[in-house]
Amino acid sequence: MSLLNWSLAIAAAIHISEEFAFPGDFKTWYLAYKPEIARSVSNRFLVFINTVLMVFSITVALAMYFPNGNGVAAWLTLAALLFSNAIFHIVGAVRTRQYSPGMISGIVLYIPLAIYGFLHFVRSGQASIGTAFFALLIGGSYHFIAYLNHRRRASSVSTEAAA
Repeated sequence: MSLLNWSLAIAAAIHISEEFAFPGDFKTWYLAYKPEIARSVSNRFLVFINTVLMVFSITVALAMYFPNGNGVAAWLTLAALLFSNAIFHIVGAVRTRQYSPGMISGIVLYIPLAIYGFLHFVRSGQASIGTAFFALLIGGSYHFIAYLNHRRRASSVSTEAAA
């Protein structure tokens, strides 16, 4: 069970490495894919959001060791977020007709882990269908909410620059 506990944190670390180190250049690809939010995407922001992802991933892994807590619900929520991130990379690669740094780890790790985890936790009775659905809804909505926030931030940066 402990490998499953830590699987999302390990997958996130590999994914971040693919985006920013091997082969890297995610920021360049992302800004070409979504130029309307370019003013909102800084190196500082990317470091911050990926640090938050790693801290959340480690917290979820540790929470899994407390059987009476909400570790499974948190694991499922994080898995849904990572699954949606894989879909984001796939859609972006198709639309740009370019490799999206992070796409391979998303396909090879995020998607199978999410599918396995949801099936495992529901079938074992550790999560109800309702918990799984709610986790899917919350985690899966991340990219939609993040995009809206980037648009808001980009327009406020534009407004401040014009003033």
